[in-house]
Amino acid sequence: MKYFFYVMGLLLLSFGIALTILSDLGTSPFDALLVGLSFNVGLTVGSWEIIIAAIMIAGNAMLGRQKPELLGIMTAVIVGIGIDFWLHTLSTAIAPVDITSQIFYFTAGLFAVGVGTAIYLHTNFAPIPVDRLTLLVKELAKTNLFFSRTAIYLMFLVLAIFFGGPIGIGTVLTVCFGGLILNAIMPVTGKTLDRILLPKGQIIP
Repeated sequence: MKYFFYVMGLLLLSFGIALTILSDLGTSPFDALLVGLSFNVGLTVGSWEIIIAAIMIAGNAMLGRQKPELLGIMTAVIVGIGIDFWLHTLSTAIAPVDITSQIFYFTAGLFAVGVGTAIYLHTNFAPIPVDRLTLLVKELAKTNLFFSRTAIYLMFLVLAIFFGGPIGIGTVLTVCFGGLILNAIMPVTGKTLDRILLPKGQIIP
């Protein structure tokens, strides 16, 4: 059951990413990089999700002087396949024609990303390469999580601009509100999943 929610969370996450891309309002710096690489270099957005994750896992291992966390590849493969599936499935049905529809699809995507991430994280199964990099930068630079995460976002933002990724107001909104939405959803998702996954008598009130 735990692995079912792990996969479902990642598929919902990828669904949200696809919605933000199709909203044409701008995506997160990381997703903007993936789209820019797809448009200007080739391959699909999901393929670049897997490639960048593999590069980050190798880089994290060198930075942390430890073995590569190969389970992160599994996460990237599921998310990458999910992104390509949803983009292919939804691209003919979702074509925003005005700012109202753009905002609607982007907002729906942002919340889907938050819920999917919360479900996936609660299973505590496979590490996310970007989260591991955030912690490594924090330790190496002897700073806080806010600084390290911001530095990584800025790095992806520069790369996304270089490769012509979809940068817009949605990018700013994702950076500003993505974490807040996740923090708000995590407690509710955690309690709900605990009631499903934990045996009776072990549920934490």
